[in-house]
Amino acid sequence: MTQTDTPTTAIDRAIFSDLYIDGAWRAGSDGERFAVVDPSDGSTITDFAIATEADCDAAVDAAAAAFPAWSARAPRERSEILRRAWEILTAEADTLTELMVRENGKSWPDAKAEATYATEFFRWFAEEAVRVPGEYRLSPAGDKHIVVTHHPIGVSLLVTPWNFPAAMATRKLAPALAAGCTMVLKPARETPLTSAYVVSVLERAGVPRGVVNLVTPVPTGPAVARMLNHTAVRKLSFTGSTEVGRELLKTASDRVISTSMELGGNAPLIVLPGADLDVAVDGAFLAKMRNGGSACTSANRFYVHDSVHDAFVERMTERLSTMPVGSGLDRHNELGALVSVKERDKVADLVDTAVEEGAHVVTGGTKSDTGAFYAPTLLTDVQHGSTINATEIFGPVTAIVRFTDVDEAVRLANDSEYGLMAYVFGEERLAMQVGQRLDVGMVAINRGVVSDPAAPFGGTKQSGLGREGSTEGILEFLETQYLAVSV
Repeated sequence: MTQTDTPTTAIDRAIFSDLYIDGAWRAGSDGERFAVVDPSDGSTITDFAIATEADCDAAVDAAAAAFPAWSARAPRERSEILRRAWEILTAEADTLTELMVRENGKSWPDAKAEATYATEFFRWFAEEAVRVPGEYRLSPAGDKHIVVTHHPIGVSLLVTPWNFPAAMATRKLAPALAAGCTMVLKPARETPLTSAYVVSVLERAGVPRGVVNLVTPVPTGPAVARMLNHTAVRKLSFTGSTEVGRELLKTASDRVISTSMELGGNAPLIVLPGADLDVAVDGAFLAKMRNGGSACTSANRFYVHDSVHDAFVERMTERLSTMPVGSGLDRHNELGALVSVKERDKVADLVDTAVEEGAHVVTGGTKSDTGAFYAPTLLTDVQHGSTINATEIFGPVTAIVRFTDVDEAVRLANDSEYGLMAYVFGEERLAMQVGQRLDVGMVAINRGVVSDPAAPFGGTKQSGLGREGSTEGILEFLETQYLAVSV
């Protein structure tokens, strides 16, 4: 439906299928639309407006025009708007959850957990908006006072992926708004409805016209490049694949645009000798199966010590083989669909290749006849450096490598161009020692989830630049200014 249709249910009222530019919902300039599909059954939910080059230009122009007034707003005023957005989303958590289930294919528990996590970014940065740091001190020479302040960087282009459509949007929108920036949000084509709903909530919370804009160009690449070359754009915050991130960095370099990049991952999960298997299996199950494995933080390369390998495989197999799989609208199901049949088939091809390379399927290894479902799968006899071990799976597949030496496990875990996330299970002292030897931005010790709005999220190597969340998240949208004041 479009915004001119008559809604009949709460979820219908939450489906915004137009662009949002300069405070107004509107169709694209050429009237073209693309289908938003429910991957659990292939049905079309709605047709979403395609943004033309003129629409993208208009969105950036609107953000530029709104910047002086919004950046001049008192931090408390910006904070209160973010707080109202948190309150609205908290009250409408089930609506946000259902939107993600329908357009992304998630299970209800995964979508509900994301709705809670995504909403918290508005509360966290409502608090950070009034706590931007500064400095005032006498220089060592005593000839001046050193004053350090921070100012909003300006118009920001926010590009988000399909796997966490709510959380990736709020994790960027909230700090940018708190800092005093204006922005253009470009969500993934697979999941625009969640982002559009979040934007509608910000509108209801009191964000002024032009401050937040939403566009969905098709194809994406040329339009994003065009916006990056607009003289008003000063910041790019991107979450997505490393391959796309590299191209965007090249484009951003032409105008030396500040960039924040949360890119791909290939997270190792290490089960050490002496690990508590109850803790390890529970944590590994969460680390692998959260969001059906479609997460950059998902445990991807399992390194399990020989002394606990067989017992760990047995317990994980039992957990995976008994998972209820199906549409997320049935709240009993724990694993939903992948975002598309194309993504499902990519996962199936990886498993087939792994078997050709010597891996053994213990459970799963099958795809659905209808819908984009893939069975929870566990592979053993996987070799380090094999195709599946070196590839970000983005699906419900546990691929286990057996090891005998802890130092060797650390070497194998670090043998990757990615450095986003790692998991370590074992006796606390040894697990901490191993965790600190891993070249990654985040390490989970004896737990399967680390994400928290209050914690810095980001990686090393080719997993990205900068940090989101925590006190560092707002600094990504601020410029530091130093004033030398004579004594």
